[in-house]
Amino acid sequence: MKTTLIIACGALAHEIVAVLKANSWSHVDVTCLPAEWHNTPEKIAPAIEQKIHEHKNDYQSILIGYGDCGSGGKLDHLLEAEGVERLPGAHCYSFFSGLDQFAELAEDEIGTFYLTDYLAANFDRLILRDLGIEKHPELADMYFGNYKKLVYLSQQQDSSLLDKARAAAEKLGLNFEHVHTGLAPLTQSFRDIKIEAHTG
Repeated sequence: MKTTLIIACGALAHEIVAVLKANSWSHVDVTCLPAEWHNTPEKIAPAIEQKIHEHKNDYQSILIGYGDCGSGGKLDHLLEAEGVERLPGAHCYSFFSGLDQFAELAEDEIGTFYLTDYLAANFDRLILRDLGIEKHPELADMYFGNYKKLVYLSQQQDSSLLDKARAAAEKLGLNFEHVHTGLAPLTQSFRDIKIEAHTG
């Protein structure tokens, strides 16, 4: 019986499903909102509120696979009002790296741009095209002029994604660093919100 629903960012869909399968958390369903909404974060909290209201009578519990994600605290305010818990951390980078490792990376260089597998695979579309850099290259400096380094947080050992992440750093004129996270930190994030307990 499916007792728990995760409402998540589409950028996390592949990894969340992999974690659920690896841990035999068969009591969990997943529904995702468009990953592209990170470029329009004002859409995220209202859409999650709608999803919660649509499904709150269908499941014993609902969990949220989002960080603040640029909502300016609106998402956490909503979730507190609804009594719904989300993954710990400000954004997906900390989900994938773990809170402690992400804090170390951020302390090492505050001017860091991060990629995950999803963002590496879709960099040209989500960053270059959707942010207008493809047509107006001068925008790159507006968006990334204060960054010094690109850190690729990889979940898979995939040489083609690694190549794409290196190319992304080159396109932005940033130094490149690769940190392989695997899925263990994301799995622990779900354990931290006691996903196993939501079995009915």
